[in-house]
Formats: sequence, C-alpha cells, structure tokens
Amino acid sequence: MLVKTYGSAVFGVNALTITLEVSIGGGNRYHIVGLPDNAIKESLRRIESAIQSAGLKMPRQKIVINLAPADIRKEGSAYDLPIAIAILAASEQLEAAEIGNYFIMGELSLDGGLQPIKGALPISIQARNAGFKGFVLPKDNSREAAIVSELTVYGMSNLMEVVDFFNGTSQPEPVVVNTRDEFYNHVNSYPHDFSDVKGQENIKRALEIAAAGGHNLILIGPPGAGKTMLAKRLPTILPPLNLHEALETTKIHSVAGKLGAADALMTERPYRSPHHTISDIALVGGGANPQPGEISLAHNGVLFLDELPEFKRSVLEVMRQPLEERNVIISRAKICVEYPASFMLIASMNPCPCGFFNHPEKDCICGPGVVQKYLSKISGPLLDRIDLHVEVTPVNFTELTSTFEAEKSAAIRARVIRARAIQDLRFEASNMVHYNAQMSPNMVRNICQINDGGQVLIKKAMEKLGLSARAYDRILKVSRTIADLAGSEVIALEHLAEAIHYRSLDRESWAG
Repeated sequence: MLVKTYGSAVFGVNALTITLEVSIGGGNRYHIVGLPDNAIKESLRRIESAIQSAGLKMPRQKIVINLAPADIRKEGSAYDLPIAIAILAASEQLEAAEIGNYFIMGELSLDGGLQPIKGALPISIQARNAGFKGFVLPKDNSREAAIVSELTVYGMSNLMEVVDFFNGTSQPEPVVVNTRDEFYNHVNSYPHDFSDVKGQENIKRALEIAAAGGHNLILIGPPGAGKTMLAKRLPTILPPLNLHEALETTKIHSVAGKLGAADALMTERPYRSPHHTISDIALVGGGANPQPGEISLAHNGVLFLDELPEFKRSVLEVMRQPLEERNVIISRAKICVEYPASFMLIASMNPCPCGFFNHPEKDCICGPGVVQKYLSKISGPLLDRIDLHVEVTPVNFTELTSTFEAEKSAAIRARVIRARAIQDLRFEASNMVHYNAQMSPNMVRNICQINDGGQVLIKKAMEKLGLSARAYDRILKVSRTIADLAGSEVIALEHLAEAIHYRSLDRESWAG
C-alpha cells in the first residue's frame, strides 16, 4: 500500500514542501531514498522503537520511503514523525483519510515522545501558502508555529496522541496565539535602562545619535569605564520593532533553533555579543549544513563586539560586505542560501594593550609604537564603515555616588522615534534606504547640503585634525542625524561641529 504524508525542508529562512511516500510490499528490508542525510537514515531505528512503545507494530515487510523532490538533499531528524505516520497508515494501523491535509513534522524519542524541531515558523508559513489545512508538530514548537494566521496548529507530546488524532478517537484543542496581542503586550520589555548609568552623558548622547540614524559606533576607553554597560542598553532606545520586523527576526531565530517553548514572537530587538574567539563561519553563517550566523541573529538589532582588536582579523574582514549590503549569501557547491543581516554594529576596545593610554589618572606602560600597532589590528576598510568613534572616560567618584536620577530610556527613545519618523518621510520613495546611515554617496551630496560656513568648518577640521578623506561622508551623515534630532531642516554649524567631534580614530595625531 502506498501512502503520502507532507513535511518541509528549510533553506535559508524559507521552506519548501517535501512529500514523503511510503510503500509497503513483499520482502523484509527498509530503504530510504531521496538524498537523505545520516540523521534521516538512522530514523528507522527511532521510529521502530517509538511505534513499539506506543503499543503498535512495526511492519516486517519491505518498506520503501521516498523523499520528494528527490534531487534536493534532506537533513535533520524532523522527518521521523511523518515517516512513522506514513508507515502506520500504509500498514493499516491508522486511518489515512485526513493525513494528506496536514503538514507533519517532529523528531521521535525511543519512547515515542516528540522532541522540538528547528524552523517551525517558516515551515508553518509554507504550510499556509501551500493550502494545507493544518500543521501537526511537537508541543514545544506549537506557539511559534501558531502565530501564522489561517492555519490550524496542533501541538502533540507523543506519537500516540498523533495516531489518536488521525484515527478520530481524540480531538485536541488547536494552539491559538493572538499575534498582535503577543506583540503589543511584550514590546520594549527590556531588563536594562539608561537611568542605571551614572554620568557618561556625552556617551549617552553619542548612542542616541547612533540609534536615531542607524549608525555603527565604536567606544574607546580604559577597562571599567562602562563601555559594555552602555552598549547593553542601546536596544532600549531603538524604535520598537514593527510587526513585520518581529516576524522576520523570529523566523531567523526559529531556523537557528533559538526560540524556547514559551516563545511565540520576538518582540525585543536582538542583542548579540559573541566572544572574540568566534570563527568567521560562526559570525556570518554557513557550515556543512548552512545555518545563520551572529550577524543574522542580530538582524533588526545590535551586534556588540567587545574588545574589537582581540578578534581575528579574518573574522572582522568577512563583515565588510554584510555591513554594506545588509544581507549575507552563503554559497556552497550544491546550495546557495541568503540570510538578512541588517544590524547596528557597536564595538568597544581599549586604547592600548595595557588599557590606560590617555587615562586621566593612570600612566600607560606601553612602549613607543605599541599603541599604533594595537589600533592597526582594525583595518581601514572596516573602520570606514563605523560612523562614530567615541572616547569613554572613567566615571569619577562624585558622579558614581550621586543620587541624581538619570534620564530613562523611554524619554531618549521618544526622541529617537521622532528623528526616525523624519527619515521615513525623507526616504519613503526608496525601498533600500530607511535611515541616514544607509545613504549612498550620491544621496549624501543631495540631502546633506551645507552652507559656505559649514564648508569652511569642515575644511579646517580636516586640515587641523588630520581627518582622512573617508571621514567626509560619515561626518555629513552623522550631522544630518543630529539635525533630525534637533528638528532642523538644515545642517547648522553646531550639528557639523558635533559630528566632527565623533571621529577620534581618524585623527592623525591620535595615538601618536
């Protein structure tokens, strides 16, 4: 008897329908065809044990399992459940009438329990788009899949529950998640707040500008100055995710298997902080079975690289193209996948190996040329993609013990949202540009026009401070953002002056 069930394979952040055909006939061997990987080839051992644990019988006949399309490689253990259901239906231990109306996915334990899978959200979207009635999957993934409207989702705990469902002996309640309620009830529920930070008002201002214009930023300062604490609070002043961004971000984390059983929709902007020993593949994505890397997991959020010069140079260099294109394409001999990677890069570093160069109280013990050699670990092309360079100084004792309540993140976020609204209107005709940091050189010339006084100021700055030519566009972009925060239609001299102040590492005199 031939029976078909339906599942899905995930490629990048999208899914493809997979048809699982099971035929039982004369003989006594099992065959799985259709380019299965080792996890699928081993599935018959798990399936046999799970079927027996459920009090059912594994057929002792020839079983041929085909995964179609047969020319696409299938990977992972999530095909255990649809294969098991097809085998039971083909051996007439299960009613097959409704099987073809559902996507079925899940990994089986030896006792028949269902283990969670990766990519439940894109699979659920594909099930709806392909016109299926519902989706049967492990209970731990049910809330994630249920945010897709117009699709009935059933979360199951074990194989026997699935068998009873298709036999009609039980009717479980479908999992229902109100996507909009889930989104609006949890948006901006961050554990950190800018009011926790004592002093550092100039650094908070720089972070506000970065958030308003989507600019990349680097913090340079001695150990203990608060660089990491400030970076952790940046997501709290970014504009809230809209529903489209939340779904897009959730899909990436679903593919990577980063969502918990209680999670349905990501409502906070992601904040990723990988260790400096990370590999280039782990950062940008890839591997034998391509998976999203840290830059994609930070999509619509913040990627924080602490102690930037300690990262391997090859790791930092692979970020150059994603920083410009805001996506990453992973190409292999037989597959090519694309992951979105639109993130804000926030980096921090000590000014020298000992950490105390330019410290107001402690002396630097680094020898001549050591500071410059340390800074040269960061290449010019990468530094070119960082708009704001901010020096962080230690907080003095008076500020640290002050009872003055600092400004809360909500107040700063309100100003950032107003500035982003101005940019939304400015770039409403463009699908590729949404905020100031994304402007092309041609757009900078047209949008960031300055008067004669501004030209004189920026010329003097470049000559006296030794600013590089590449700093010119960055200064104009940042000054445009500062003007947006001030509600000004034109870039004034004070906006330019403040933007010039945020180019520390471009100064030829910096670090000797």
